[in-house]
Order: sequence, then C-alpha cells, then structure tokens
Amino acid sequence: MLDALIYHPRRKHCKNPFGAVPLGTQVRFSAGLPAAAVGCTLCAAAEFSGAETETDLPFDAQGRCSGIYTVPAEPDLVWYFLRFRFADGSTQDYGAEGFVPAGSAVPPFQLTVYDAAAPTPDWFGRGVTYQIFPDRFCRLEPPEPKGMIGNRWVHENWNEPMAYQPEDGVITNRDFFGGSLKGILSRLDYLESLSVSTVYLNPIFEAASNHRYDTCDYCKIDPMLGTEQDFRLLCSEAAKRGIRVILDGVFNHTGNGSRYFNACGWYDSLGAAQSKDSPWYEWYDFTHWPDQYSSWWGIDTLPQVRESAPSYMDFIIQSADSVVRRWLRAGASGWRLDVADELPDAFIEALRNAAVEEKSDAIVIGEVWEDGSNKIAYGQRRRYLLGHETHGLMNYPFRVSAIAWLQGGDAAAFMETMETIREHYPPAAFYSSLNSLGTHDNPRILTLLGQSEDLSRHDRDWRAHYRLSHAERQRAVRRLKLASTLLYAFPGSPTVFYGDEAGLEGCEDPFNRGTFPWGREDAVLLHHYRTLGRLRSTRLSLQKGAIEYLRAEGGLLVFLRRWENEVTLAALNNGPAAQALELPWSGAMAIDALSRQQFAVHDGVLKITLPPEDGVLLIEC
Repeated sequence: MLDALIYHPRRKHCKNPFGAVPLGTQVRFSAGLPAAAVGCTLCAAAEFSGAETETDLPFDAQGRCSGIYTVPAEPDLVWYFLRFRFADGSTQDYGAEGFVPAGSAVPPFQLTVYDAAAPTPDWFGRGVTYQIFPDRFCRLEPPEPKGMIGNRWVHENWNEPMAYQPEDGVITNRDFFGGSLKGILSRLDYLESLSVSTVYLNPIFEAASNHRYDTCDYCKIDPMLGTEQDFRLLCSEAAKRGIRVILDGVFNHTGNGSRYFNACGWYDSLGAAQSKDSPWYEWYDFTHWPDQYSSWWGIDTLPQVRESAPSYMDFIIQSADSVVRRWLRAGASGWRLDVADELPDAFIEALRNAAVEEKSDAIVIGEVWEDGSNKIAYGQRRRYLLGHETHGLMNYPFRVSAIAWLQGGDAAAFMETMETIREHYPPAAFYSSLNSLGTHDNPRILTLLGQSEDLSRHDRDWRAHYRLSHAERQRAVRRLKLASTLLYAFPGSPTVFYGDEAGLEGCEDPFNRGTFPWGREDAVLLHHYRTLGRLRSTRLSLQKGAIEYLRAEGGLLVFLRRWENEVTLAALNNGPAAQALELPWSGAMAIDALSRQQFAVHDGVLKITLPPEDGVLLIEC
C-alpha cells in the first residue's frame, strides 16, 4: 500500500505539477524517508525512447528528499519508482503498490508526457452530447425499401418489438423502423429542451443492416435515412441552435456487401471478392481468395481492411475529397472512431491531421474501453492521448465504476478509478472524455439499475420481452436520477443514449435499441434531465471547473467543481440510510439547484441530511 507520508503521486507536495505533463516539463519530486533511510533516488524509464535515468533527490529544508526531473522532449510514457538507500548499503524500492521485497519487480508509477502544441477544442467536453441510433429515433413516414441494398423489411408499427431471431442460423439485423435524418431534424426543439450541444450519430452511410456498422458506401447517406442534402440541412439547422453533429467513423472494416468488397453483387463496381484486379483488392487481407479473409472478430460479413494500404489511406483520409474531409465540409464537426484499438496509430494521427486541417475545431474521439493512456492492444502500447491522435476517448471506466457504485459498491473505488484516469490523462483529454451510462453496446441503464437478478440465466426469448416490475422500476428511476446527476456534474461531456432520459428499458443488443417512446416518455426522468441540461449549459464550474473530492465512502460521494469564484457541489447518497453531512460553505445560503430547496449556513458550515438514494447539486443563492 502507498504511504502518503512517504510518497503519493497525487499529492502536490510529493509531485508537482499534478498528473500528465507537456514535453520538457521540470517535475519536482519529493519523498519522506522511511526509518533509517539516508537517501533516495528517482529511477525512471521512458518506454518509447528506451531512455533510463537515475535522479538523486537530495535533502531539502523540510528533511525530505526532493529534486527536479526533466521529462523527455518527445511524447512518451515514463515509468518510475523510488529507491531508498540505507546506512548499511542496502536499498529498498517503492512503487505503485508501496514497498516491495528485495529482488522483486517494482510495479512503477506512470507519468504521461504529451505534446501540448496542438490544442484540443473545448466545445465538446463542456457541453451535453446526445447519442442517436438513427433507425430508432424518429420517423416521419414508413419508408419503402424497394431498390435498396440488402434484404430489408420495415416494421409497420413504430412501437412493435424488433426482430431478433436468426434467419438460417444468422442474425441479419435487416428489420428497420424507418427513423431518418428528417425525423431528427423535426425533433431539434426536443434536443434543445435537453440543452444538447452535440449530437453523436451512429453510422449513417449506406449499409445492409439496421446498425450500419457494415458500411457499404462511405460516400452515400443510406437512402432509408435520407440524402446528403438532408444531412447538410440537419447540420446547418442544428448549428443555428448551437448544436454540432459528430459522425461514427467505421474504418477498421467494411460490409462484405460493400461496393469495395461486393461479395453479394449489389453494386455494378468490381469488388475485391470478385476480382484481384479490383481497385480495392489491396484493401483486404485474403488468405485464400475469394472466400477466406481477415474479418472483424471472425465475423465474415465484416471483412477487415488494411488501413495502411495507400489507396485506402488516400480514400479515407489523404485526398482532397476524402471521406473524413468531405463529411466535415458537409457540416459534421468531428468523428467518433469505432474500435480505435484496431486502427494503427499512424492512421489515427493522419486522420486527426486531416480533420483539423479541414476544420480547425474538429474533434476526434476514440472508442477505447479501458484507461486509454496506457492501453496495450494486440501487443502494442497505444499512443492515443500523447497529443497527435485522439482529442479524447469514450470514458468506459467512468461507466463501469459508476454502475458498480450504484449497485452497492464503495464510492472510494469510484474515486480511485477516476483519480487514476485524471492523473494519467492530459487535462484537455480528461475534460474531453465522452462520459456515458449507456450506449448501443450496453444494456439500457434503467434495466441495469432496476433488475433484481442476473438476467443472463434466462434465454434470449425471455430477455427480449423482459421489463422491470413496478417496484423495480421505481428503484431504477431513483438510481438513474442519482446516476445522471453524477454524470452531468463530472468533468467531460455527459452523454445520453437516446431514450434513457425517457425511461426506455432493454437488455443487451439488440434489445437496447428500441424505438423512442414519443408521447410515452417518463415525465419524472425527462424533467430531471432537462434540469441537469440547463445547469450544465449555464454553469462554468460544471463545464470546465476543477474537481475536488470531499467524501467518498460506501454509498456517499461528495465532490465540488470550481471555476474562479463559482462553485457547484454534488452530494450523492446511494446508501440505504439517510446521511447527515457538515460541509464548508462560504455563502450565507445554499440552494439545491435540482429541487430549489434552500439551506441556511451557520459559521461557514452547511448542515444537510441526504435521504437514501438521493442527491443534491448545491450552489450559492
């Protein structure tokens, strides 16, 4: 265990500045001495350059060992530990898990060194993001699939169950409900009422499936969604309301029915599965042409591309009319990169360069499910956050830790995970995280928070029709109000998966992708989300303020956000019993911005009692 009296990387008196640092920064390290120690050395190794250094930390006026370490001049991950020396000539090493026995490997501390020369646009992290699965958000009229690629069919009733059974042993995802870009356009008033500033669209390019992650034509909006003109109009009308649109970039694989592969013969072009003379043949990795090839997770309908193929790089990124550039010119403000772990670093870097060159404040967000600062994918340490690739990442560690706490875990574990992320990520990347409680890849958050048993023990037919009981739903709504308060109060962009704010339920994919319940929204949840949205859009402390934890134990989580003289304090109680709190407060009164309840302050101390499964956002009144 770490001993804060000796060294803790998040304590300013031990390491300054905090967390990740720009190139060439001089970092001051200071350590207290264990009994009988006579000196200390900082042992550091830069992973990418291979440089190893030892920096003596001499005694300072406080009797601690203190010294300066200058970080590398190129982006890197520096792994370090402290080596204490004793009078008898022996040494003892101290790392991320405290002291280790002599001769044992030392789990090191991480110091992220990033290039701060290229700025990260702050519009994304400050605002509210709304994720839309286009087929299921809003339809104006049932579309006619005749003449479209794939064996599609359209549900007559917007509210009927989705298809989920396999056809000839294969789940095809060919049932559509007919949501469209014009449908989204018609609901801009609704999005504005939620104070949405960014709409993140799941794939919109022509594809055979309803999820459209099997891209068939990167240059064409799926006809069931509309046209390029519809997309341009959506972006321009949304912009008038201060809403930007980012797109899902699925660049690791295409559909096997795409015009580039064309195994289904849907296109009149010569696809790679039809001829080795195809202009797209070099995009794919065939082990036996034409029927054996690399595919995403072994799914043969999703052939992987060779991202480094010159013609593919040119088509997606480099050319003047590349996919990345043309859709930014059409009105998009950025890209979310699907399965970023499976995209080469050079590809992501080139994509970011092209995006920013085309639109200086474009944002690039990567799909990464772990701590993205030190992720190893396919045996290679990734460089997403070192200043040249993504601006930010999907913050799945937030989702996992928040849900664990909401389901009865310890708030201290949530704080530890999030403080580790804050320590490891460059500040701009931390504040540009896409934070969510649910996405198209996860069960609905309301279902997760309300279920009383492990649903996986039931078969697929049972899960398709599962809904919470009245008592379970009441509990789920209480917990979701608490969870969403945490989401909106936390650094990074609070991201809402369409319908979560309206009370949609559902198990795993595809049951989490139901149609939006227009006219049947949960009024309590919707009011809560609208209140949170207004607070997020008006309070700078919530948009970009520093975070400071006051309590994190059991079901109790209390932290504040501070920007200049503005403070917002979140006090959340997920426990089964009420919690009495005494908090320092500079004003004469405090008000819960959610309920408008007022609290008197006496001698600089605010006393409140939090009911079980409830929380407040306190501001000065």
